[in-house]
Amino acid sequence: MGLSPLQSIHMTEKNSIKVVDKIKDMQTLSSNIRKEGRIISFVPTMGALHEGHLSLIRKAKEKGEFLVVSIFVNPTQFGPNEDYKKYTRDLESDLRKIKEIGVDVVFSPDINEIYPDGFETYVEVQELQKPLCGQFRPGHFKGVGTIVLKLFNIVKPDIAIFGEKDYQQLKIIQKMARDLHLEIEVIGLPIIREDDGLALSSRNAYLSKKEREQARALSEALGEIRMRFNQGQNDISDLIHEGREVLNKSLIYDIDYLEIRNGNTLEGKEKAKSGDLVAIAAKIGHTRLIDNIKL
Repeated sequence: MGLSPLQSIHMTEKNSIKVVDKIKDMQTLSSNIRKEGRIISFVPTMGALHEGHLSLIRKAKEKGEFLVVSIFVNPTQFGPNEDYKKYTRDLESDLRKIKEIGVDVVFSPDINEIYPDGFETYVEVQELQKPLCGQFRPGHFKGVGTIVLKLFNIVKPDIAIFGEKDYQQLKIIQKMARDLHLEIEVIGLPIIREDDGLALSSRNAYLSKKEREQARALSEALGEIRMRFNQGQNDISDLIHEGREVLNKSLIYDIDYLEIRNGNTLEGKEKAKSGDLVAIAAKIGHTRLIDNIKL
């Protein structure tokens, strides 16, 4: 009698969830699952899981027959003055949060497993990475594209789920999948928000109580722009002015961008249309937050 796909792989079990930490083991497991004709669904994460992540994982459970979640804090997408070292790492806590969803395997490799000595190959989607966050986080999307392609090659999913909060990231990954002929369906899911409208983010944990109250203004500014658009206003400079007024009232002045762009190409424009993206990035205290809505 042959071994099952799981029995033939070296893995540990934590909180009743199987964890694989070696690339070769994950590749072998995924190859075996694909040979059985089962659909692999995949959610890549950097851990510090919250309800936004959990909504992606639940959807992936519905869409596939074998669910893989990766937990890996990717150093190549952090800039020199960003929060890589202080980014929350608590695998045990993350595993507890996903225990009831029915994840088949968690892939949680060591940094040296993913980036061995001498690593020097990167992937970039040239135009989509330039606007919005690309202006303020040089190299960020090169790191994102590279790690996602590496994970796709390791996990070999049929379906991958991402959140629309990182909208530019989603569009870059979808473009990469098309351009490189990856046989992977990349699906984006809507932002999950707190009751007061704040988009869920791992970085919300860095906010003080006062900063947390201030941060509501980000979604309020986006909502103001959409309301004005729905009332018939379509001049982008006027709409952005209305949004900035909301931010000013909450004393938010450290704004990387508040822009309206084409929802597919992220190209700039002068007149807003339905389907356009309204995106914002701003610092509340020392914490940089992003959010977006569609018109």
